[in-house]
Amino acid sequence: MTTDLGTPAHRTGLDAVPRLTEGVSLGKKDFTSASEVRWCPGCGDYAILAAVQSFLPELGIRKENVVAVSGIGCSSRFPYYLDTFGMHSIHGRAPAIATGLATARPDLNVWVITGDGDALSIGGNHLIHAMRRNVNLTILLFNNRIYGLTKGQYSPTSEIGKVTKSTPAGSVDAPFNPVSLALGAEATFVARTLDSDRKHLTSVLRAAAEHRGTALVEIYQNCPIFNDGAFDVLKDRQESTARLIHLEHGREVRFGAPEAERVVVHRPDGGLEVVDAADAGDRPVVVHDVAAEDPTAAFALSRLDDPTMQHVPVGVFRAVQRPTYDDLVRAQVDDARRAAGGGADDEDLARLLAGSDTWTVPSSQ
Repeated sequence: MTTDLGTPAHRTGLDAVPRLTEGVSLGKKDFTSASEVRWCPGCGDYAILAAVQSFLPELGIRKENVVAVSGIGCSSRFPYYLDTFGMHSIHGRAPAIATGLATARPDLNVWVITGDGDALSIGGNHLIHAMRRNVNLTILLFNNRIYGLTKGQYSPTSEIGKVTKSTPAGSVDAPFNPVSLALGAEATFVARTLDSDRKHLTSVLRAAAEHRGTALVEIYQNCPIFNDGAFDVLKDRQESTARLIHLEHGREVRFGAPEAERVVVHRPDGGLEVVDAADAGDRPVVVHDVAAEDPTAAFALSRLDDPTMQHVPVGVFRAVQRPTYDDLVRAQVDDARRAAGGGADDEDLARLLAGSDTWTVPSSQ
């Protein structure tokens, strides 16, 4: 039985998805449904939706071959607003449903839309196993550090001491770092971006969509009602320059204003730290490598971030190639059919599965 597929570097997540007929093009309107968008005024979801609707036409694929699967939460209304196929599923289970779709239908471009509560609380187990298996999915995780749909309880990414309706004395839970979690689960593509940075968001979406395997994109997203201003320090021009670390493959990790440049260097214990460029001395500046097979370096970069957002790496942390779950499963099925000779019974089964919804079973008498 053949299981060693290997995944050549040139393969992408769109390989098997039908392309548009030559001369045909789509625009944002083609991916915008007639449903009324119902989020709170000022919600960061609006910016993400607009970016996705504008970006999808760039893929050059039929909208009938795009599927958005969501769980439960404010972000999970997304499928209603895209004029594609989609499913508003059950709490935390979107990755499981999307796994079945991606495995059964290689001709689909499958997206999972989820939030920090949906993905990291009740859905945590489904999320980590989708990443571990490397299913060909693009997962957008909207992180607003709060439960918005259920009116303001603390979430798995809320900072310690967060006062909410469910933690009136302040949360005592240590929060997840979604990027660290994804890297620990061996996700083959991991990135972070912000709802308010359209250019950066679109570039990350493009890279994620092209990736073959599970692509996890964390998007910092503002909830104006229950956690307003959670990321304001990253959106203020002066503060963002001093805090945001833009990761670029093959380049030294440097950030900050020219007169106050900072760099990332190795600590003696093997971890990373941020120092003033003028104080780095002969310590080499870390060079970012998204293609490193070992995720240790990417994980160390993810640990520079903490709830204070003093240093926040954004961009692609990891982008490596390995066989995908759905490719491997389909290969096993094909091998089993070949081994069985692919006879008349096999043809009858294929015709049955692809045929009408009802059929007649002949009597054995």
